[in-house]
Amino acid sequence: MHRLPSVFVSHGAPTFAIEPGLAGPQLTTLGRELAKPRAVLIVSPHWMTPRPQVGMVERPRTIHDFGGFDPALYEIDYPVHGHPQLARRTLDLLQKNGWSPRPDERRGLDHGAWVPMLYLYPEVDVPVFQVSLPSRLDADSAWSFGQALAPLADDGVLIVGSGSLTHNLYDVRGGHGHEEAYAAEFAAWVRDAVTTGDSTRLRQTLALAPHAERAHPSAEHFWPLLVAAGAAASSLPATVIEGGITHGVLAMDCFIFGSGGREGRADDSTLTGSMLLQPSINS
Repeated sequence: MHRLPSVFVSHGAPTFAIEPGLAGPQLTTLGRELAKPRAVLIVSPHWMTPRPQVGMVERPRTIHDFGGFDPALYEIDYPVHGHPQLARRTLDLLQKNGWSPRPDERRGLDHGAWVPMLYLYPEVDVPVFQVSLPSRLDADSAWSFGQALAPLADDGVLIVGSGSLTHNLYDVRGGHGHEEAYAAEFAAWVRDAVTTGDSTRLRQTLALAPHAERAHPSAEHFWPLLVAAGAAASSLPATVIEGGITHGVLAMDCFIFGSGGREGRADDSTLTGSMLLQPSINS
């Protein structure tokens, strides 16, 4: 198997599960085009621990870790298998790189994991295991965390960082019914850093990007982007899936770091006119 790319997914609000918007169908197309992984490793800010934990569950349950939404969301089940063997390999890699990980044999998949998986692999035919996001990260350590996971891409593992390109819940709860300019400007700045392959600039996003403090009042939904980018091979290109903006302020762009492992890839126009193949981010 060719080396698989890594992917950053904006999972937005839990309603993404029933409101696919622009990004949902494109993620399904991506899942069909990729060489089928042995498993998906997914990192989400909805499971954060002081030391990384690796899900070892054979059949992870679907966790509905939210409240006050459409009752239909609580009926959704993603009955996927885990992959304890590859989870053990992940533990070994993290240990080798000084992260002192722990196995977890109980926890299921939170909505930051199963919601994007509904679109990537709707047939529930690829095993999924989750790795917790270390709770004390900065930009450089988030990138290093991705680098520690990177060898798994050669083992047939699709590494997915699930976060949100913008994540201001104060504005969401404020009932903004129109697109806020700050979200679009922040998203455009990040997209430019990704497509120009400027890893230094990308890691400095929360210090340099316009409206960064408003786009991310706290950083946990941004770190999965740097984890996914850090997990990519520097020789591979990056692709943008433009997801638009939901709830007025949640930018839903997704990024594919590297196109390796894509089978029978058609022209970009068969995916979407907004998916652009670009140079890679260099570590």
